[in-house]
Amino acid sequence: MNGFVSFVGSGPGDPELLTLKAVDRLQQADAVLFDDLSSGPILAHAREDADLVGVGKRAGRPSPKQDHVSRLLVDYARSGARVVRLKSGDGGLFGRLEEELVALRDAGIGYEIIPGIPSAVAAAAAAGIPLTRRLTARRVQFVTGHDVSGKLPEDLNLPALADPGATTVVFMGKRTFPLLVETLNAHGLALDTPALMAESVSTPDQTLHRSTIGELARKLAAEVGTAPALILYGPLAEFDDV
Repeated sequence: MNGFVSFVGSGPGDPELLTLKAVDRLQQADAVLFDDLSSGPILAHAREDADLVGVGKRAGRPSPKQDHVSRLLVDYARSGARVVRLKSGDGGLFGRLEEELVALRDAGIGYEIIPGIPSAVAAAAAAGIPLTRRLTARRVQFVTGHDVSGKLPEDLNLPALADPGATTVVFMGKRTFPLLVETLNAHGLALDTPALMAESVSTPDQTLHRSTIGELARKLAAEVGTAPALILYGPLAEFDDV
């Protein structure tokens, strides 16, 4: 008899931001396959006898291959286990959710998807700003900062990303941000466009760096660091100009 897989979005890292449904599934799970950013205190909600398996991927570090992660999900479920696949933020945002869903469908294994608070939303909340603004930021766009090779994707919609009337959130983009800014500036986006880099959002190591895209590009060209980060740019709100 096959088991069942719950894809659980763990939010940005603060265990208090877990949904009630996420906590319930963790407490019931026989096995938890978790991302690096979903580890730590969040795993305290799992049963003591549950298998805890780290399968996270981090840039520049040895990481399990995606087909291996998918195979683990299938193998655990085929043993009859209740499995939680714990993904950071919301699993549907740059979380390789589709590959794992396809593997389960092909194997005839049931699953559910439990959304989590996206890290972009948590970053804006931590900075005390909205992602949208009446009249000046009516659109929000999410984009990944690197492709499978770790480079800036070549098929980005640059006119959209250079739109000064949109709030843009760049995931996994610290290493490629200097090149992205150079490209966006060539497409008309001003270098003094406000920017926010949020590192280790909602954790005790959280840092928020407000600047402009030009200043942030220069900072990251000199030093990237290892902390996971999001970069937001556009007409970001400040209390004195809202």
